[in-house]
Amino acid sequence: QVQLVESGGGLVQPGGSLRLSCAASRSIFNFNSMGWYRQAPGKQRELVAKIIRGGSTNYADSVKGRFTISGDMAKNTVYLQMSSLKPEDTAVYYCNLRQPTNTYWGQGTQVTVSS
Repeated sequence: QVQLVESGGGLVQPGGSLRLSCAASRSIFNFNSMGWYRQAPGKQRELVAKIIRGGSTNYADSVKGRFTISGDMAKNTVYLQMSSLKPEDTAVYYCNLRQPTNTYWGQGTQVTVSS
């Protein structure tokens, strides 16, 4: 019903910046939350940042002050601006959409932070 497509991942040096995009195939006006999770090799998937219905945002402590989540409802797209990247940010990043009746996941985009 809704497809999520991430883009913007890649290889970046420590201290660098990267901007991830997640485009939904249809309107995402009806949502409970939309955001980003990540999963590093051998680790559990964890919340990075999300926008909650009503406009509030939540961030993992490890990314506060460095990452910013935003959305463009006209484009059905959510973004994750990442700066001051660290090697520990290396992971596959997944877009997530929670609606009243369904939860959707993107296919993931690889972010590698290495010198």
